[in-house]
Amino acid sequence: MTLRELRFYLRGRVNTAVARLVNRRRGAPVRPLELEEVLRAPSPSLLEYVRLLEGRPNEERQALVARYLAARGLPFRRHPYRTFEGHGENFALDVGQGSKILVLIGHHDAVPGSPGANDDGSAVAILLALAGRLTADPPRGVRVRLLFTGGEEVGYLGARCYVKEETLDDVVGVLSLELCGIGDALAVWDAVPPLDRAPFLGAVATTLEGLGYRRDETYHVVGRIPVFGSDHRAFAARGIPAFGLTVIPLAEVEGLRQFIFSPLRSAFRQLVRRPRPFDTYHTARDRSETLMPSALAQTADALFALAHSL
Repeated sequence: MTLRELRFYLRGRVNTAVARLVNRRRGAPVRPLELEEVLRAPSPSLLEYVRLLEGRPNEERQALVARYLAARGLPFRRHPYRTFEGHGENFALDVGQGSKILVLIGHHDAVPGSPGANDDGSAVAILLALAGRLTADPPRGVRVRLLFTGGEEVGYLGARCYVKEETLDDVVGVLSLELCGIGDALAVWDAVPPLDRAPFLGAVATTLEGLGYRRDETYHVVGRIPVFGSDHRAFAARGIPAFGLTVIPLAEVEGLRQFIFSPLRSAFRQLVRRPRPFDTYHTARDRSETLMPSALAQTADALFALAHSL
């Protein structure tokens, strides 16, 4: 056990304990969709993919991702992990051609007591939909690796184990999707030196602007987030250009800036009001009915365009 691993372990335990405390009074039961219901749909909606995982225990969420990929005949690889911090499985699916790899990440676990619709069922839904779109229309200049990780809520455990075991030399960039179901603007975060000067981040910006987004209006690139994090940080620690991707409501931009970059103020504001999408984050209110289909589609379209532009 290293000191860094111990810090992650303690952070994960605190994260889990706080979630149990906050969610001790659960809301109305959630009825997730059964896998067969989703498979019967000729073209499942993004919300239907979310509802496949929503409200299930983490073991079931993990198993359903693998079962869905297998049922669709998609050739994915299993990456089991087990450490003193916990155990689980990551799943990786490569689509496209080329020697370089773009990694897109969605984690299939949720905190205790939360249905986990936006965190991070929205990301898994987007990646499952992209698996079909990219298989039908694969990019030729790059391989897209759709990586479904476990243990993100306990210190990015699945991602940290993944980067220890995999060869990463061909990875040109990484985006981990977090809270992609509420809002109308995109935020790319953890853009810190020297990775903020990487060609990959420039390619992300160029793609978004080609789709009509405007810098500092309908899309934002921001620096290190002090409290919140995600799986991309395991890749960034290896020197790979890796960033978080989140959807935010334009009307909440200033409140979000204050909430995210002022951790002490944020702690007090959690007791009163949190700006969207953090008002449901890690709570029993993180349900599919709070999500916006337009936000899910917006993210999926941007990532599809990015894969082809690279």
